[in-house]
Amino acid sequence: MNTNRSVPRRAALAATAAAVSLVLTACGTGDSANTAGTAAGTSTTALALSEAEQHNKADVAFAQGMIPHHRQAIVMSNMAQSHGSSDAVKALAERIKKAQQPEIDAMAGWLRAWGERVPSGMGGMDGMGHGDDDSTLPGMMDDEDFNRIGSARGNAFDTMFLIQMIEHHEGAIDMAETEKQQGLYGPAKTLADDIITSQTAEITQMREMLKNG
Repeated sequence: MNTNRSVPRRAALAATAAAVSLVLTACGTGDSANTAGTAAGTSTTALALSEAEQHNKADVAFAQGMIPHHRQAIVMSNMAQSHGSSDAVKALAERIKKAQQPEIDAMAGWLRAWGERVPSGMGGMDGMGHGDDDSTLPGMMDDEDFNRIGSARGNAFDTMFLIQMIEHHEGAIDMAETEKQQGLYGPAKTLADDIITSQTAEITQMREMLKNG
């Protein structure tokens, strides 16, 4: 055996193997880092989306119920401008309308984002009565109520408006309380809090208005 020739050959092979090993290690490290980075980015994005979209059936029911409920309050408020005589009642009605339309828009946006049905109108009376299952919503006026208040004018209308709107607000507060207890979606629970606070204050105001004639 020629040991003088085999030694340099073995040395060359060892050097080549070491070089290949270094190249493979470098490639493997880069791929691992990229994979880890991608996985971390994907995980963070998914978590952010999950947190933004977390909701449950109670949130959906709250939005789908409160939209027609608010729409009916707006119809009643519009009637106050043409049927009522009290400036205080008209001012209150205008404030109710301005507060509730943006809330309707927000809830409709949530339902679209969740892929859920957005109630259209209130059915029954072309946006003035109740539709879908709205007749079961607390505080909602039915067709007979609307016919009665719609035929009233002046002081008689103002009195009926206040009585009906107190009942309507009490129903909305009940719905908001349910959302606070059973809902999951943060903005919906915040809106429920706002409804409870604002409409409780308006009920107090309307009772005073009735008391003072």
